[in-house]
Amino acid sequence: MGRRAKFVPTGPSHLARVLAGLNTQPKLTLSNLKTLKLSLAFRNDHFGARHFVKEQLPRIRYANPNLDIQVEKVRKTAQEAWRPEMELEFTDGQQKTLDMHEKWSSTILKELMEVAGGDAWAQWKLEAAATGQPLVPGEESEDSVVKRPAPTPLPSLKLFRATAPPPPAPESESSKEKHTLEQAIAGEASLKAEEKQADIPIPPPRPKTGAAAVLP
Repeated sequence: MGRRAKFVPTGPSHLARVLAGLNTQPKLTLSNLKTLKLSLAFRNDHFGARHFVKEQLPRIRYANPNLDIQVEKVRKTAQEAWRPEMELEFTDGQQKTLDMHEKWSSTILKELMEVAGGDAWAQWKLEAAATGQPLVPGEESEDSVVKRPAPTPLPSLKLFRATAPPPPAPESESSKEKHTLEQAIAGEASLKAEEKQADIPIPPPRPKTGAAAVLP
């Protein structure tokens, strides 16, 4: 019996597809940027920001290997209200914050490139306008986003943490033991009081005299 032929996949390999995605135009080279820090919900909210981290951040890392990138994903409840943000620090010490709340991933990317894309981004905008292609992949879907304006501006994660009431401190083991001991002492005292009351003799009824003795 002959050997079974091995299956040989056709088309580009997984590595080739990954590299093609990383090299998609435009190249996301950032100029004079030292640190890029993002804060967003771990799940169930901040969908555009989370998509940006998944789809665009690998391309930014590939194009800027020396850039300090920090991502803080926070477990957020439905009752908590704060906005996702991108904090930028440039090599000259300047800082800028981009609000990512209710924004499409491509919108966030374009705002970042407008601030830190430099001459390379300006040149790409000219080429895209001349050829009629979108500035960034996914740009054509931005108009389909249903924006839900917040009734009041949402605070940043840093401000939300500073103003939120602290959670109740967990009860220590010593406090639990003290509380249990106090309950035991109170219960024992109540039991003794009941026993003492039960030991009091009930006096016999007084004999009837006079007319009362004749009545039933």
